[in-house]
This record gives sequence, structure tokens and C-alpha cells, in this order.
Amino acid sequence: MSRRGLLGPLVPLVAAVSLSACGFKLREAPTYAFSTIFVRVGEASTLGNELRRNLEGSGNIEVITDTARLNSAQVILDVTGDQREKTAVGLNSSGQVREFQLRLRFKFKVRNQKGDELIPEVELLQQRDMTYSESQASAKEGEEQLLYRNMQSAIVQQVIRRLGAIKAI
Repeated sequence: MSRRGLLGPLVPLVAAVSLSACGFKLREAPTYAFSTIFVRVGEASTLGNELRRNLEGSGNIEVITDTARLNSAQVILDVTGDQREKTAVGLNSSGQVREFQLRLRFKFKVRNQKGDELIPEVELLQQRDMTYSESQASAKEGEEQLLYRNMQSAIVQQVIRRLGAIKAI
């Protein structure tokens, strides 16, 4: 058997051992200090709906959406702002827009039933730049929606990590 044939299977093994030796491990689902959460967000908020789905999908907490059951939640997440912005940042010589800046702002706070703030109001911001061309308007519209979805997913993951960082309620 050739050297290359012997080394082929060893390379992934050496890579795996060296990564585990340096402390690298994949991010795990967070463990929460609470078992029930009430998420107060508008029904039309796509970011709020994705946040609910992700929390429900974690499997170890119950997401309460009915205000009649608010008192049964250990933790309350209040969304105080969910805003999309689109700003023209670049123009060509004829005054037409050639670049946009997309922003997604999400403000929230987390408190327990007694009203103690576990996470004071915080604003998370994601921002992306996007080139624009009139000749590719429909393609750029699809790109814009994709960028907003990516920013939304990034913010949802940040919120989930912050909820996982709560140690005591």
C-alpha cells in the first residue's frame, strides 16, 4: 500500500484529536434557569415568531403566548421594539441609488414575575450593505429579503444565548 493510502484515513483522525485537545466543541443548546417563558410580541412580528419557534424547538422550556396564562410564566420577555430600516447610502452620477444599507433593530427586556429585571432593556442591531441596480430590481428585492432573514436569524440566536446566560430567576 502506498504512503498516500495510509495517510488518507489518518488526516481526519489527527484533525479531530487536535481540535478536541484545544478545547474546541460545537455550541450546544443552552440550558435555561427557567422552564416557562411568556413572549410578549406583536403577532405580525416575523422576528418574534421565529424567536418563539426557536424557543419551543429547544424542547426544555414551555413558551406561553396566551395572556390569560401570563401568571404561570416564570420569566417574561417584553419586546419593546422591532424595526426594519432601509437607507440609501450611495448614489451614481445621475443621482440614482446604487447602494442601500439595511438595518434590523430589536429591543427587549426580560423580567421575572416579581418585576425584577433579569436582562435590562437592550437593543440588538444587525446591519448589511447591499448594492442596487434598476436593471436587476427583482433580483435585488429577493436579495434584500434574504439579507433581512439572515439578520433576523442572527438576532434570534443572540437573544437565545442571552436567555441561556440567565443564572437565577
